[in-house]
Amino acid sequence: MIVKSLDHLNLISKSISKRLENGDCIFLIGEIGVGKTTFTRFLINNLQNQKGLKETEVLSPTFNLLYEYEIKDLKIMHYDLYRINKANELDHLGIFLENKKTIKIIEWPDLIKTPLINKLEIHLEYGENDKERKMMINGVNKWEDLENEI
Repeated sequence: MIVKSLDHLNLISKSISKRLENGDCIFLIGEIGVGKTTFTRFLINNLQNQKGLKETEVLSPTFNLLYEYEIKDLKIMHYDLYRINKANELDHLGIFLENKKTIKIIEWPDLIKTPLINKLEIHLEYGENDKERKMMINGVNKWEDLENEI
């Protein structure tokens, strides 16, 4: 699919946010600057709006590796694994220790080999011009028909 603008990306994130529940995991895959954190910002802000909360600033966790967001009954854990070089470094982060009680959004998930039940993969690539992005969505279970919805 072609994402034509930031507004279009926001609409896609809104559709995804309506299906999210504890235990879900979103893998964001793509080059630097392609829009992974922008997508995450829209997603978290849409969840905050749905729950009647004020939007907060959503930053890239590149240097911190993790930012957490409490959104009423949801806990979002936003990881950026860009600086992780070896799979055994992931063990120290404990990403999947709280699998049922959190929603995980993971940028640069290449080293993760853990099989996941409710995983949604979003691949972003640069498009024909500065505003467009190519997006491919892969998911299982409740995510399988997502592309038909957006």
